[in-house]
Amino acid sequence: MTLLKHDTRRYTYADYLKWSDGPDSELVNGTAYVREPPAPVPTHQSIVLELGRQAASALDQTPCRVFVAPVDVLLPKSTEGDDQVDTVVQPDVLIVSDLQKIGARRLRGAPDWIAEVLSPNTARYDRTVKLPVYERAGVRELWLVNPLDRTVAIYRLEEGHYGRPTLLELKGQTPLTAVTGVIIDWDRVLAKVWFPP
Repeated sequence: MTLLKHDTRRYTYADYLKWSDGPDSELVNGTAYVREPPAPVPTHQSIVLELGRQAASALDQTPCRVFVAPVDVLLPKSTEGDDQVDTVVQPDVLIVSDLQKIGARRLRGAPDWIAEVLSPNTARYDRTVKLPVYERAGVRELWLVNPLDRTVAIYRLEEGHYGRPTLLELKGQTPLTAVTGVIIDWDRVLAKVWFPP
């Protein structure tokens, strides 16, 4: 799966809602990015599913909500109306504690925690295009999970900026700092994943 610029025109969420490309597009600072086939591989999807399952299980008796892609997340720059927002992303896994951010069609505002599972064709896009947008929007904690080298880079927002990431191996347990009570068990995650030989 590759993300390509749709064209050089500037778009908003109002335009995005009219596209026929369906749920495989994102809008970053007015630039449209379209996902090209093939679909994400089973390894990617297994990790997304297990991260979401563990987070949802840990937060079952709380008001927090866990979502997995595709779900539109609008990241406004100010108080502009939804139709004028120029950044709409679909993180792989996310947690929202402020239920007022959840609308009928979309989420509006920064999630507390986001995990993006990297793939060879989208890793650069996630690191260079989406990471700065998450920082600007105020996402308190961002995990970039790399299945190939079995690591996770953890970015935490401090004074409005991400510093150097904490790089950990996918083993043992890693607690979220942005959302209390969620601990990801990497051994359970990897036990559910089929890695091709």
